[in-house]
Amino acid sequence: MSRIPTPATIEAAPTAAQASLTAVKAKIGIVPNLHRLIANSPAALQAYLGFGEPLGHGALDARTRERIALAVAEANGCGYCLAAHSYIGKNMAKLDEVEIAANRHGRSTDAKADAAVRFAAQIVAARGHVAAADVQAVKDAGYTDGQIVEIVTHVALNTLTNYVNEVFQTEIDFPLAAPLAHAA
Repeated sequence: MSRIPTPATIEAAPTAAQASLTAVKAKIGIVPNLHRLIANSPAALQAYLGFGEPLGHGALDARTRERIALAVAEANGCGYCLAAHSYIGKNMAKLDEVEIAANRHGRSTDAKADAAVRFAAQIVAARGHVAAADVQAVKDAGYTDGQIVEIVTHVALNTLTNYVNEVFQTEIDFPLAAPLAHAA
């Protein structure tokens, strides 16, 4: 059970958040618990959606965005986001189980995506204090300056949701992510 109430329906959410939740439902077919919980603050919901929506139309493809989300969720220990992004990664971004496991380990089986995922994991581990060599490695993999800025921004957005979910213990409404088998 969440540490603060999660409105059970769009109509149970604060009036100022209802239009945003209705838009979420129209876009993805459901209103996940994360969105309904954040709706306790209509301003926070609007900020979250306003931050995330433009990034969905950025230069990084959906598969890379999900890979980053998985790496960040694992690094931050967010069970809700691991469940959500494992589901989204598999069913929407069409990532296979091997790729999802690699992402959770901060890697990718795709050479170019590997640089982005490693960089994202390094950002979390170093709390943003990465070395110039880390930035150069992403450039050397073929990412533009704009794409590198988007990688950092996706790390920040996913860290936000990780923290919200962990602080409030958001009830998981996606299939649970299997525990990660750590490589020796």
